[in-house]
Amino acid sequence: MLLHRLKDILAQRQLSALFQPIINMQGGEVIGYEGLIRGPSDSPLHSPMNLFKVARANDLSVEVEHMCRRVVLERFAELDLPGKLFLNVSPDMLLQPHARHGETLGYIHELGINPARVIIELTENQPAYDYDLLREAVMHYRGMGFQIAIDDLGEGFSSLRLWSELRPEYVKIDMHFVQGINQDPVKLQFVRSIQEIAQESGTLAIAEGIETQTELLLIRDLGIACGQGYYIARPLPLPPEQLPPELSRSLARGGVALFPQRGALEHNMVTARKLLRNVTSVSPSMTNNEVCDLFMNDPALAIVPVVDNGVPIGLIARPDLTDRFARLYSRDVYGKKPCTTFMDPRPVITDKDTSLQELSEIMVAADRHHLSNGFIITDGGRYLGMGTGHDLMREITQMQITAARYANPLTLLPGNVPINEHIERLLQNQAGFAACYVDLDHFKPFNDAYGYRKGDDVIQLTGRILAAHADPARDFIGHIGGDDFLVLFQSEDWERRCRMVVDAFAGAIPHHYQDEHRLRGGFASEDRRGRTVFHPLISLSLGAVRVEPGRFISHHQIASAAAEAKRQAKKIPGNSLFVERRQGV
Repeated sequence: MLLHRLKDILAQRQLSALFQPIINMQGGEVIGYEGLIRGPSDSPLHSPMNLFKVARANDLSVEVEHMCRRVVLERFAELDLPGKLFLNVSPDMLLQPHARHGETLGYIHELGINPARVIIELTENQPAYDYDLLREAVMHYRGMGFQIAIDDLGEGFSSLRLWSELRPEYVKIDMHFVQGINQDPVKLQFVRSIQEIAQESGTLAIAEGIETQTELLLIRDLGIACGQGYYIARPLPLPPEQLPPELSRSLARGGVALFPQRGALEHNMVTARKLLRNVTSVSPSMTNNEVCDLFMNDPALAIVPVVDNGVPIGLIARPDLTDRFARLYSRDVYGKKPCTTFMDPRPVITDKDTSLQELSEIMVAADRHHLSNGFIITDGGRYLGMGTGHDLMREITQMQITAARYANPLTLLPGNVPINEHIERLLQNQAGFAACYVDLDHFKPFNDAYGYRKGDDVIQLTGRILAAHADPARDFIGHIGGDDFLVLFQSEDWERRCRMVVDAFAGAIPHHYQDEHRLRGGFASEDRRGRTVFHPLISLSLGAVRVEPGRFISHHQIASAAAEAKRQAKKIPGNSLFVERRQGV
C-alpha cells in the first residue's frame, strides 16, 4: 500500500519544497535557506522521515532523493530567493557505484543557479562510511563549484570524523545542544568547544533549533557565525527574505547573555568511581586464620571484602577479627572456620555511577560503623573495589568549598567566581550596566536573637525578592556571601526595579518577627558590655553605580565602587537606595 503510494508520488511529482532561513548571528541578515521536502499533506508519507523510510525499504532511495533535489532546486530558482541554498544530500548517495555526480550540476546550470550558491549539506544516516571514497566524491563536488556542510554535528554516529575527513565549509550544531543551552553548562561547553574548533579550522558553525530569544542571544555571544530555528523563522513555502524588525533589534541590542551556572550540576556529576581503591577480595571459603594472616602481613590493610563469584557478600574489618581472636580459645575454635563467620553480611554496596551526594546520604543514614568500614563499589553488581568513609568526607568537603565559589549553597545563586566572570564579559563587550550592591542592616542582632535558621530564612527571602524583580534574561544576581548580594542590571529600567526591591523587602520583613517586636519596630537586647540596646527591624541598603563603557577596566574597580555606594546607602535610615551619579567616581 505505502509502496504504491510512493510510486504515485514519484510519478506525479507530488512533493513540495519548504525553505527555512539561515541568518548571520552578528549582523542579522539572511545568508541563505535550507531546502526541505514534504509529501502530500493528506498522505502518511507527508513527513520526510516516513517518505525516506519507505523508500529505503523498497530500494527507491536514489530515485526519491534525486526527485527531492530537483523539486527544491526548481522552487528555489522560481522564488528567486537570495543567498545560498543548503541542499540535503545523503553521504551514501554520493557513494553509489553509478552516482550521477554531474546530473545535479547540469540541472543547476539549466535553472540558472550559480553552483557557488549551493551548499551540499551531508545528512548522516548510517554508522560508518568508506571515507576515502566519500572524500573523493566531495572533492569532485568541490571541483564543480559547490561547498560542503555537515548536518546535525554531535547527534549522529560519526559526524566528528566526517568533519575531520572532509573539512567542510559549514558545520551545523545539532539542536539538542542548542535548545536549553541557557540552562545547561554542559551544552554551553559543548557548543563553545565546537566554535573553537570551527574557528581554528576555518569552518563556519550554524546553530540549529534556536527556539527562544535567550538561546539566540547566548549563541550570538558565543561567536557562532550563523543560526537557524523556529524563533528566527519556521520552514515555509514562501520564506521571508529579511528578519522581522523585533528580531533584528534583539540581535543588535548591546549587553551580554546570561550563561548557565555550574555548581549543583557538577556536584552530581562526581561519582563513586572517583573514590575507587583496588582492594584484593577473598572468597567465602577462605578460613579466618588465612584472613588473619593477610592482616598480619599487611599492616595498612584495614578491610577485606568477601566476594563470591564476582558478587560482594560482606566485609571483614581488621578490628573485628583481631578482637574476636583476642578472646580466650577463640582462635582455636574459629580459626579454621570460613571467614563468613565474622564478616559483616550487610555492608554498604554502591554502584560506580552513584553520585557522591547520594552516596553521602546513604552513609549518613546507615549505622555508624559503616563510616569506618567504608563501602564496596560495584559495576552492574560485580565487585570493582572499595571506598573509604574518610575519602568520601574529604571529597564532599572539597566539593562544597569549590561549589560555594560558584554557587551559594543557601540561595543557590552564583558566587564570587561567576560574578567576576560575568563582570569581565560585560566589560569586554563594552556593555552598559548598573552594578548594585545589596546589604542587610541590623541582620546580626536578629540572627543572634532568633537563631541561624530564621537568619537563613531572611537571606533566602532577599534572594527571592531580587530574583522576582530582575529580568531573568538580562540581569545577573550573585550572592557574595553572608547577607551581601550583587546585582548586575542590563535592564534599562534598573532603577525602578531597585525601588521595587526595597518596597517588597520592607513589606515582607516584618512577618519574620514576633508580634511584639513587629509592633515595636524592633527589639531590645544586651550588648557585650551588658548595656540594653534597641535593634530596629532588618532593612535593606542598595548602593548602585552606573557602568558606562570605558569607565572601569576590571571587576575589582566595579566591586569597590559598588561597595562605596552601599556604604552611602547605609547612612540613610531604613530601607534605602543610593545611586552614585558622579561620573568620576
